[in-house]
Amino acid sequence: MTDKIRVLIADDQDVIREGLRIVLNHYPDIEVADVAGDGAEAVRKAQDLWPDIVLMDLKMPVMNGIEATRRITEKLPGTQVVILTTYDTDDWVFEGVRAGAQGYLLKESGSEAVVASIRAVHRGESQLDPAIARKVLDAFRRSLPPKAEPQSRDEPPIEPLTERERGILELIAQGLSNREIAIKLSLTEGTVRNYSSKILSKLHAFDRTQAVIKAAKQGIVKL
Repeated sequence: MTDKIRVLIADDQDVIREGLRIVLNHYPDIEVADVAGDGAEAVRKAQDLWPDIVLMDLKMPVMNGIEATRRITEKLPGTQVVILTTYDTDDWVFEGVRAGAQGYLLKESGSEAVVASIRAVHRGESQLDPAIARKVLDAFRRSLPPKAEPQSRDEPPIEPLTERERGILELIAQGLSNREIAIKLSLTEGTVRNYSSKILSKLHAFDRTQAVIKAAKQGIVKL
């Protein structure tokens, strides 16, 4: 029998925490390692327990779910975060994705959707609620120039990326931090930072997000 998927539940409502614990423990391949009532507690328990998945609410006392997600994904590359919340406004959605969450579900999704997302994210996939996916796609489309608009002749050409740079850019597009990329590729974090700077320079991008968008437009990476 394969190892169970160990889950940490972070939510400030007792009823939701305990309800999720009962539901998830019902599945033979999932085990609730512990629960947390705020973001700071979630970070502490994640560091102690190293769960596979953290189910993260967003609006919690002491530390909100965005900051908790950011700290967990930076410190624990083997732990993935699935946001489970009632909030679907653009600010919450994009901040959650930027913080490193691999899944974003609304609480109205139901237990089957939550379980399916836990399993999918554990396999290395990303999972977005359909309403959230539309927001992300709409934002991406808005970042693209109109089809009839020719590329400015004044814009400098994009320099070709090396195979290593393309590989690192692919990982950046997946939302991995420099630390996570360094661990995955057996490099130092400083080396990854240097590669990232070269990638930004070659793509004439101000930050990682703009670099990924430019590379996607050129077909260098896929989102």
